[in-house]
Amino acid sequence: MKSVPITVAHGDGIGPEIMGATLLILKAAGARLGIETIEIGEKVYLGGNTTGIAASSWESLRRTKVFLKAPITTPQGGGYKSLNVTTRKALGLYANVRPCVAYNPFVKTKHPGMDIVIVRENEEDLYAGIEYRLSTNVMECLKLISKPGCEKITRYAFEYARLHNRKKVTCFTKDNIMKMTDGLFHKTFDEVAAEYPDIEKEHWIVDIGAAKMADTPEVFDVIVMPNLYGDILSDVAAQIAGSVGIAGSANIGLQCAMFEAIHGSAPRRAGQNLANPSGLLLGAVLMLIHIGQPDVAELVHNAWLKTIEDGVHTYDIYREDISKQKVGTKEFAEAVAARVGQKPQQLKPVHYAAAAEPPKAVALMPQEPSELVGIDVYVEWASGDPMTLGPLVAQANGDGLELNMMSNRGVKVWPDGMQETFCTDSFRCRFQGADATHPKILALLARVHGLGIEVVKTEYLRNYGGQPGFSLAQGQ
Repeated sequence: MKSVPITVAHGDGIGPEIMGATLLILKAAGARLGIETIEIGEKVYLGGNTTGIAASSWESLRRTKVFLKAPITTPQGGGYKSLNVTTRKALGLYANVRPCVAYNPFVKTKHPGMDIVIVRENEEDLYAGIEYRLSTNVMECLKLISKPGCEKITRYAFEYARLHNRKKVTCFTKDNIMKMTDGLFHKTFDEVAAEYPDIEKEHWIVDIGAAKMADTPEVFDVIVMPNLYGDILSDVAAQIAGSVGIAGSANIGLQCAMFEAIHGSAPRRAGQNLANPSGLLLGAVLMLIHIGQPDVAELVHNAWLKTIEDGVHTYDIYREDISKQKVGTKEFAEAVAARVGQKPQQLKPVHYAAAAEPPKAVALMPQEPSELVGIDVYVEWASGDPMTLGPLVAQANGDGLELNMMSNRGVKVWPDGMQETFCTDSFRCRFQGADATHPKILALLARVHGLGIEVVKTEYLRNYGGQPGFSLAQGQ
């Protein structure tokens, strides 16, 4: 059969060792691959490229549309951006899929029956990385959640569940606090869930949901959530299943896909023939399913399960009472390759069908009529005293725009603030009026500046479809 072109990066730290081990096993299982190799990561960064990837490497990724990537090292400082995040967003890899399975009793776990899949939104949320310094003491990071982003990831979670005979999809958000951003994610989840009556759906607030997952993961099946929660909790899930070191992940887009281990480059272990290649190998199993080679994926995964079951373990999961042989990276790979065609007896053998089809591109919502009703003006005020600042800022009132509230870190502090509330040097001053216009707002900002007040940021206030497009302050 015809080989499928893929792009491979050997990465940094333990990357070259575990990639070599993974490719050895894939070859032994008969994977039909046409490999293009690119260099990414630390050498590219230190060569003066702040993205960590050259233009020619992007060309390979856009040509093959399949990326098998070993871990890389991002140098500290110097303004270097995470290549993982850049790749996911540049190629539109909106769905991060991380199976978290317990392999009891061969890999130590407190949850022998754990078998969950975390589907993480991959393109937006706080991972947009849009940050500002608002004052000497206060930094800001913007949380961006979009309707298309929510719809793509929740639909993918349900499609994945249906294809893999999963019975339930659970959504984690914090929409009791972030009612607009996380609220949109929850609302969209409910809308999409209605199209899948054959699959049970539920929603948990992320904090108590995380606690439940850590204590009783058996009650969950597929969990879908926004980017940051998904990043944190997929690592937690992998660790409580047995080890972050043996978990792989898929990053799926409408056109391209990337497959990797979820752990880092572990430079302290590099070159010692110690690293466990299982995470990258299981990421490669997900890749084989994606490119239409589920037969090879079965051979690889079952051979890996048989190796684990036979007690052939690398140092990180080796236990005197269970393991039979401690091996290095190369020897572990050879052991798996030797078991291609075998199936485990105690662990459950795997069987794979074709990959889930990514949902078709999601259209933007129809444009809603909006009405400008004011502006939030962020100012730096060194004294941190709202009782002095409030009357001063109010002198900028005019043209129907009036200061009706000031907040500090989200809490209303003027008027009628509480003396016990601690204030930093960054205040949000909310001006609203029934007949707000852009010229009036520009004139307002000029008046604020004329009062000797430092304006550091502004956010326009709009109503959409008659509903406020902004939140109230805490205590307002």
